[in-house]
Amino acid sequence: MPLHQRNKHKGKYDFPELTRIHLELKPFVTPNKFGNDSIDFSNQEAVKALNQALIKSYYQIDSWDIPEDYLIPPIPGRGDYIHHLADLLGEPMGSETKILDIGTGSSLIYPIIGNRDYGWSFIASEIDPTSIENAQTIIDENKKLKHIDLRFQKNSRDIFLGVLKSNEYVDACICNPPFHASVEEAQKGTLRKVRNLNKGKKLKKVDLNFGGVSNELITDGGEKQFIFNMIKQSKRFAKNVGWFTTLVSKESIVPAILSSLRANGAKTKIIEMENGNKKSRIVCWKFKSPNQI
Repeated sequence: MPLHQRNKHKGKYDFPELTRIHLELKPFVTPNKFGNDSIDFSNQEAVKALNQALIKSYYQIDSWDIPEDYLIPPIPGRGDYIHHLADLLGEPMGSETKILDIGTGSSLIYPIIGNRDYGWSFIASEIDPTSIENAQTIIDENKKLKHIDLRFQKNSRDIFLGVLKSNEYVDACICNPPFHASVEEAQKGTLRKVRNLNKGKKLKKVDLNFGGVSNELITDGGEKQFIFNMIKQSKRFAKNVGWFTTLVSKESIVPAILSSLRANGAKTKIIEMENGNKKSRIVCWKFKSPNQI
């Protein structure tokens, strides 16, 4: 399954063009074992420079950075979520379409893609003050980013309460939940990812530093419990949200998620996604005939 047909990142990276647009990427570009230009994807600085080039080239965002050790998002996969969401909503264009991004992170990547490709408005929530501050800097330094409202979530247990106002309506919410239940689990996942990127190479200690602070990667009970909490809390906000959606990385937990949704009287839809060797899916739900605000 290829990337979405509207995804701007289909095909190979055009490194000559990307290094022309963003000179800071050039030192990281070297031929791979097939003789093609590439970067070391286990090197945080290289991946960040690539992201800066992609965001500048495809979304006209000239100033983008994240704090040290924060999660560096894979832009093609993030774009796929937005494009599949557009399909779900009927491909709307313009700021009248409003999306809630739960846990926007320091990168603000979903609002950037959704705002620049479709003109959507965003409410972007976050529990981490450093991430909120960095995301606000990105908005302030790029005048082309409009209609993005950052909101600090004071209570980490709440997902919608404290973010959405009682009389507020959004067409959909998106969420990329923390995947891991513990530091140990996160480290194993990082090691597995780095080994896949460095097959045949001897790993150095620095290779294990993949980026991502604890609240971005780890939550009590892991991905499954976070989504269960989201389902439980979503019912209270059925009138405020058209479609609830979340990424689910572990296929094994999908049946339990669907069972919980059906038990709560929700209509469900699953959208499969694939980016290279990585498979994931978007689980979507809405409640039957809620009276919208």
